[in-house]
Amino acid sequence: MERREIEIFLTLAEELHFGRTADRLGVSVARVSQTVKRLERRIGAPLFERTSRRVALTPIGSRLHDDLRPAWRCVLEGIERAVAAGRGVEGVLRAGFVGTGVGRFLLQVAETFQAGYPGCQVLIREARYSDALALVRAGEVDVLLAAAPVDEPDLEAGEVLFREPSALAVAARHPFARRASVSMEDLAREPVLRPGEVPGYLDRSVVPARTPGGLPIERGPGFGTVQEMLALVGAGRGVFPVPAHAARYDARPDVAYVPLEDGPPYEWRLIWRATARTARVRAFCRAARDFAARDADPLLGPAGSARPAGGEARARRPSPGS
Repeated sequence: MERREIEIFLTLAEELHFGRTADRLGVSVARVSQTVKRLERRIGAPLFERTSRRVALTPIGSRLHDDLRPAWRCVLEGIERAVAAGRGVEGVLRAGFVGTGVGRFLLQVAETFQAGYPGCQVLIREARYSDALALVRAGEVDVLLAAAPVDEPDLEAGEVLFREPSALAVAARHPFARRASVSMEDLAREPVLRPGEVPGYLDRSVVPARTPGGLPIERGPGFGTVQEMLALVGAGRGVFPVPAHAARYDARPDVAYVPLEDGPPYEWRLIWRATARTARVRAFCRAARDFAARDADPLLGPAGSARPAGGEARARRPSPGS
């Protein structure tokens, strides 16, 4: 039975009047009559007794009504819950992030968001480099804050919330650590670590195959988390471009952060599943956008380098060996 057939049958069983049933459902009396006849042919027995004076359920019709009505009520309630979840800003929103300092930004956005939508709880979760997009696809996080372009048919990305310059994470004892800055050409002089299990275009957006001058860039060991990357850098196994805020939030005695003067800026945005852009997700994106526009330095504060999208960004130069 199709949805409209069930609606007509159950409504007629309640009204026991073809005209009132048609008015209630917004269809013609002929449509109601044709639907009932079609159902009776399919079932092989009359469902209603019809005379010029009354309409009544037959025993088979009464049994069908008793069987269908509770199931149909469950279907309607399920649809209503789905609509409420899609249109209403309530329940739980799971937000993930990749990196360290951006967790602070996401928590502040969550506080602002929940002040406006007290019926919606925000849960924050840190994601690994290697499984961040998988968490979004699996529905384990509803939105992900990441500094990555997205070229995936099943994922969508919001506008750039803020930008920050690049720095190069190097071992504290490395000669680069004594320099005021490095360039993309310097990436050809050391192995550059490789984030594991990420799409190739994401990797190339951070580390191209060659420098601007055409020199090949050698790739070093792979890593799955920020801490794995920093451990490899501190051990002298390679270098890796990072957002400038790492100098503050990922400070380690064995790692130095040197401004990467011509490195591409990190552009932070929210990512979500294309099929799961609910009212909760839209409202959280608005809260993130408004917070980033309101805060001069979404990540680092007065001494930092992050700037809202469209503003200038200056790298904080670490002291030699920092």
